[in-house]
Amino acid sequence: MGRRKKGNPVHGWVCLDKPFEMGSTEAVTRVRRLFDAQKAGHAGTLDPLASGILPIALGEATKTVPFMMEAQKVYRFTINWGVSTDSVDREGEIIGRSDVRPTVEAVRAALPALVGEIDQTPPRFSAIKVDGQRAYDLARDGADFELESRRVTIHSAEVTDAPDADHVELTIGTGKGVYVRSLARDLAVMLGAEGHVSALRRERVGPFSTENAVTLDFLTDLVHRDAAFEGILPIATALDDIPELAVTDQDALSLRQGRPIVLLPRQVETLKSRLTGGSRTVSAFQGQTLVALGQLRAGRLEPDRVFNLS
Repeated sequence: MGRRKKGNPVHGWVCLDKPFEMGSTEAVTRVRRLFDAQKAGHAGTLDPLASGILPIALGEATKTVPFMMEAQKVYRFTINWGVSTDSVDREGEIIGRSDVRPTVEAVRAALPALVGEIDQTPPRFSAIKVDGQRAYDLARDGADFELESRRVTIHSAEVTDAPDADHVELTIGTGKGVYVRSLARDLAVMLGAEGHVSALRRERVGPFSTENAVTLDFLTDLVHRDAAFEGILPIATALDDIPELAVTDQDALSLRQGRPIVLLPRQVETLKSRLTGGSRTVSAFQGQTLVALGQLRAGRLEPDRVFNLS
């Protein structure tokens, strides 16, 4: 007989509005403990100096985390002109000063060069590993190293506020792997200025946004009122762009056992018409219950992630 897992079998997503100065790992731990969940994970690290959307998966929802890693994101951030820091945020050591204050018009004119598929070099103070060590540890130790540029996608970038000559607020839509601090650094260089990110907030990760987010205080209050599950979103929230297939009880049993099921020609055609970007992934539901995620191949659905839900 297998050892019983500690905690409760809680399954679903929490769209957490992470507070400023809290790390992503601490946020996940706080949420897991609130629900006494057996398992938890997050989709996309958010720096302690950033606030905003941190999707946290509980239980079987952790099996859908890889889909959220590819999700588009929206960030709103402020650049403070006049001072550059080694970490490109307000906690770093000052490495440059300038009296240059780019105008809003100049910023808007420079942004198109940073939109689309671009080569971006991550900041030295980042979690990327260099010879087995985190770049931020090497940077703090004063080590001499270089990070390679990587191809990333920025879908949109616009000026959304300019409260004074020293600050400009931008909102960007991005693909995976984009560093906001790198964009701020590169923009400052393009404009012949010094600058750093003084405020950063993530407003969206795929289907998770400020519109369906909850705070830790709100979740804590729900727990105290024995209404904790009101703060949990369905597992399928992370699968909003994946075609759904309704399956019979017998087919659901086969999928749960890891066996492929044969589809009717009309089912195959319907699913193919809904698949995008070369994906073959389909979600199978037995009524309202998510059964499996599988690949559509040769008229069959072959399960590769099975969910233990009742």
